[in-house]
Amino acid sequence: MIRNSHTRRFSTTAVALTAMVFVAACSSEDPSTTSGGSDAPLSASGLEDASGRELVEELESLPLDERPTDFVASGETEEVVMIDEDGNESSVPLPEDEFYLSVAPYVYQTHDCFFHSLTTCVGEMGNEELEVTVVDEDTGEALFDETVQTHDNGFFGLWLPRDVDAELTIEHDGLTSTVPISTGEGDPTCLTTSQLT
Repeated sequence: MIRNSHTRRFSTTAVALTAMVFVAACSSEDPSTTSGGSDAPLSASGLEDASGRELVEELESLPLDERPTDFVASGETEEVVMIDEDGNESSVPLPEDEFYLSVAPYVYQTHDCFFHSLTTCVGEMGNEELEVTVVDEDTGEALFDETVQTHDNGFFGLWLPRDVDAELTIEHDGLTSTVPISTGEGDPTCLTTSQLT
């Protein structure tokens, strides 16, 4: 059952910290809300003045060996949620008119993911060039049509309009994947099911 995005959190601080160790792991599909409200994770990161979009783009683009290990950050539907080693939680709102979808295409191996962990999620295809198109299913309009390069973590990000149903196509070295995507409240922010064949 899909729950409201505000109820999807890491189930406990221990689970969140365990995710730091298992760097291929992403946020779970059914985490519960943790307590707190401190700005400690943001302050510790040096990103306390960053907007939600800036925070996403900064954390997503970090090389793997420069990723923070003292907090985890989850890109959810409406906000970025950060939890530090002491269980302090803070959040930063994302743009009201944009939805961030992080995509890790793969050929051989993938992992389950719902809300994208900006600090621990790792995909198969790091630093690869891809041709990416996103077409609105209702209007046929191309919402995105560009060459992108995956980050060191194997993901690339798309800032898309909210509340659309679309079709995402990825091409790489003669291989292609086409999958449906949606950008509404409660939809996943992490796509790891796009297998190139």
